[in-house]
Amino acid sequence: MHHTSPDLSHFDHLLFNTSGGKDSSAALAEAVETAEAAGVRDRLTVVHADLGESEWPGTVQLAAAHAAHYELPFTTAARRHPNGAVETILERVAARGRWPDAKRRWCTSDHKRGPIRKEMTRIVTNLRESGKVLRRPVRLLNIMGLRAEESAARARRAPFAFDATASNGRREVYNWHPIHSWSTARVWRRIEQADLEVHPAYADMSRLSCRFCVLARRKDLIAAAHLNPEYAARHAEVESDIGHRFRLDLSMEEIITATERGDDRPQGVLFPCIQP
Repeated sequence: MHHTSPDLSHFDHLLFNTSGGKDSSAALAEAVETAEAAGVRDRLTVVHADLGESEWPGTVQLAAAHAAHYELPFTTAARRHPNGAVETILERVAARGRWPDAKRRWCTSDHKRGPIRKEMTRIVTNLRESGKVLRRPVRLLNIMGLRAEESAARARRAPFAFDATASNGRREVYNWHPIHSWSTARVWRRIEQADLEVHPAYADMSRLSCRFCVLARRKDLIAAAHLNPEYAARHAEVESDIGHRFRLDLSMEEIITATERGDDRPQGVLFPCIQP
């Protein structure tokens, strides 16, 4: 298999991780096209890590619509309370007594990576029980829309690589980032070409992640507070209760104050102009 573009027919199952955001949308279009060319489209399923109210409203529904657009099986994975309700990142912050940050991204490991690995376990169990894979580990391709442009850490990732932490005696997991080298403009062109719906939050936000992500741009956080004042206030309450700033350089209280001054008020214009 090539180091950047794997042979999809080598894998027993293709698991596409979607956030419902722009990079996931473009990567899904690429993954479907590549799987079709390899004759293994029927091995592809879509999973969304449901973050509950931490996400922008309608995100789960949009992720499901993207899967339906390609007639692919869709499921959600989530960290849940004993009663079955989705545990939000804000609840987890309150319990932990501190916010995540760039070096301690437990929000990703606890609320995305962990639940999705449980989905991998379910897939592997089903393949074994069906008799399709018996005398060797299941080969699983985990597909994500990560791009080098987004951060230095993501730029250092290989577009295609073995994932030792997700693998075990029952499964061999490889990660593939089909749009790793793409520019933002190319992402939007691919979405337009694929005729995929875009989340309305992109009218005001540059990224579709948690409504209040500690790694977001200051401008995005202020726009989010304009659009979600009650949820911002709850973040400020948790910040005060635990005595730990939302971010070292930017507290939630400062974000709310900036919205009250009218800084970076949302304009409601679709964020990216699709470039030719």
